[in-house]
Amino acid sequence: MSQAPESAPAPGPVAAPTPVGSGGAPSRLLVYVLGGIAVAGLASSTMLWQRLDTMQEALARQSQEANTQAIEARTLARQAQEQVTEASARLAVQEARVNEVALQRGQLEELMQSLSRSRDENLVVDIESSLRLAQQQAQLTGSLEPLVGALKNAQQRIERAAQPRLAPVQRAIGRDLERIGSASVADTSGLLSRLDDLVRQVDELPLANAVALAASTRRLQAQPADPEADTSGQDAWWVWLQRVGQVVFDEAKGLVRLSRIDQPEAALLAPDQAFFLRENLKLKLLNARMGVLARQLDSARTDLTAATAALNRYFDPASRRTQSAATVLQQVQASMKVAELPRPDETLSALATAAAGR
Repeated sequence: MSQAPESAPAPGPVAAPTPVGSGGAPSRLLVYVLGGIAVAGLASSTMLWQRLDTMQEALARQSQEANTQAIEARTLARQAQEQVTEASARLAVQEARVNEVALQRGQLEELMQSLSRSRDENLVVDIESSLRLAQQQAQLTGSLEPLVGALKNAQQRIERAAQPRLAPVQRAIGRDLERIGSASVADTSGLLSRLDDLVRQVDELPLANAVALAASTRRLQAQPADPEADTSGQDAWWVWLQRVGQVVFDEAKGLVRLSRIDQPEAALLAPDQAFFLRENLKLKLLNARMGVLARQLDSARTDLTAATAALNRYFDPASRRTQSAATVLQQVQASMKVAELPRPDETLSALATAAAGR
């Protein structure tokens, strides 16, 4: 355990300072030292104050510059924000315009496709109508030139159009051109001239019940036109009388005549009905001629068949004229069998397929 400190002695009376005299050099030195220290402290305080003032000024200047930069930054940020807003608005407007342009482009492409399809459809319809018109002209004229010309024109138009979906039509046109070019067509003008000749020969054809009359008239026609010709020194009148007597004798001998007629109605035909029979035959031949002109070959064949039947039934089959007329009728009917004009059916089918869009 530590002991209690001893009590300090009571202070005695303080001695009065000794006046500084010549012997107080240390006190003066101390005053100078303290004065120097005070001056140094004052100088350092002044320097510190000046440095602090400089620092405050620098801080104030930096603060002002920072405020200025902050204001400028806020201004730039506001401008940037305004620019961003404006750019966003412009972008929205541009997007709207781009969408509008895209919509217009789509509509334009659709319109172009529609126009292209319409042009192709119009081309197909135009070609089909021209082919059908050319086919009618060919049937009326009996010539293949209108049909061949229409097919060539259609081929050129399809080549200029350059549409891939019309390629089958072009191939079909090529095949039809080759088939029609190699087809043979009957001579319509020749058929008409033969029918005209038959119409003119109808009045000269002998009927089946007029054979005896034809024999007697042939004997009369065998006489010379001049009774004095070829008399050989005999009396001309005597020769003429002998011939007339021979004709009269032949007529008397032919009053009763037996012959075989396969068609009973030909023998029962009255003389006044012969005119109507010939006119009816002419009408059948003229109807056949009109059928050939109108390219109605079935009707023409029917009329020619009826004319052939009438010729074989009512006219003399032993006559050369009848046989010649029957031969001409057979030739005309044989020529009409190959008179069918070829049709561009393959091209019309391809056009129908293209028009349907398949």
